Amino acid sequence: MTIGFSSRVALSAGVFCAAGALALGPVAALAPAAADPGPPGRPGPAPAAAGARAGGAGPHAARAQALRSSVLYRSGVQVRPHDGVPDVPDVSALSWLVSDADTGEVLAASNAHRKLPPASTLKTLFALTVLPVLPAGLRHRVTEEELSGIGPGSSLVGVAEGRTYSIADLWRGVFLNSGNDAVHVLAALNGGWSATTARMQEKARSLGALDTHVRSPDGYDTPGQVSSAYDLAVFGRAGLRNADFARYCGTAEATFPGGDGWSYGIANTNRLLTGHDGVEPYPGLIGIKNGYTSKAGNTLVAAARRDGHTLVVTVMNPQAGGGHAVYEEARELLDWGFEAAGRVEPVGSLDALRTPPPPVAGPEAAPTPASAQTPPQAPTATPGSTATPGSTPAARTSTPSRTRTGTETRAAAASADLSGRLGWPAAAEIAGAAVLGGAAVALVLRGARRRFTRD
Repeated sequence: MTIGFSSRVALSAGVFCAAGALALGPVAALAPAAADPGPPGRPGPAPAAAGARAGGAGPHAARAQALRSSVLYRSGVQVRPHDGVPDVPDVSALSWLVSDADTGEVLAASNAHRKLPPASTLKTLFALTVLPVLPAGLRHRVTEEELSGIGPGSSLVGVAEGRTYSIADLWRGVFLNSGNDAVHVLAALNGGWSATTARMQEKARSLGALDTHVRSPDGYDTPGQVSSAYDLAVFGRAGLRNADFARYCGTAEATFPGGDGWSYGIANTNRLLTGHDGVEPYPGLIGIKNGYTSKAGNTLVAAARRDGHTLVVTVMNPQAGGGHAVYEEARELLDWGFEAAGRVEPVGSLDALRTPPPPVAGPEAAPTPASAQTPPQAPTATPGSTATPGSTPAARTSTPSRTRTGTETRAAAASADLSGRLGWPAAAEIAGAAVLGGAAVALVLRGARRRFTRD
């Protein structure tokens, strides 16, 4: 008697089993991973975001894609003018950028993300970080320790040991005279030099300023300290949204306490604002910050308003024209920007790299402790009282570690989610089992055929 199954049919059945396992194996492998609730007491993996299911990997991948695709990372001038728009000025700065302060659109730029020393324009980031923490009316008696470590050749406003100043006095010293002595005192009240440096770095990242590396909060030349025209424009634009920042950076002249009831006049070093030293003041200028060091050259972040438009311009290290070239090149770029506003396609956005807000926790999530939700608090005081440096650092030292922990947690979650979705190891096991099973079926049928043939 002969069984009607040929060996070729049996072998084909085994092959089809293997092919089906290879095709469907990844799906089968993914299903348990997606459904796995995790160990008891721990939440299961979060579902993939819609962007990730479509082929991306959520907000972090979107940020990375923006980095790769942005024309602002290209060298040279980037601009997309409509017909009739005047040519972009030919300026000598190593890097520059023209942006709309209201929309964040970048109208034109050259080497926008080139990393360069920022000099005192970095004080814009210092102010964004520390201004919200210290009440303007707080009064503080300066100690010798707070004035230690000021770099040789630093610009100073005249802060003296043993003298009492209001926080507002110190901020005028920072914005007008670019006083590194005032920065040192404010940083001490903010928790210290190192803590302030760390918080500035975190603030830069949260704003999407990824080129900036802070080493010295006053902008003093320090190895490894860099920023970019893009990042400085981000800081300047953010500063204009803070009423105190906007008021200080737009102040042309003020007085500074000299002790024993007398004071002396100080003037803003931004000549485009004041018109000092033969520089013509720019109509509609609302300030921000200039800087200079031997390594950085002249740097400037300037904002001006005209006909309902507010522009922010960054100019870094002009290579021709002397010490006032930074103001004249900023003037040319502002003039062009107001002429071109609404008549160019933006080449980027100052919001493009901003850190997305964290996902909203579900109703069952444990509430975040209050200490992790609030920024470092300034000492409670009324105008006329005196604060001591020792009363503030303890309340502020947790901020950098808190932010890093959140970042690491999100990275770990993303990694776990990715590893949970890799189904090919499980698929290989399924396919291997199917091949062996198919081969076994073929051998059994072949043996049965021979036996029944002999019978």
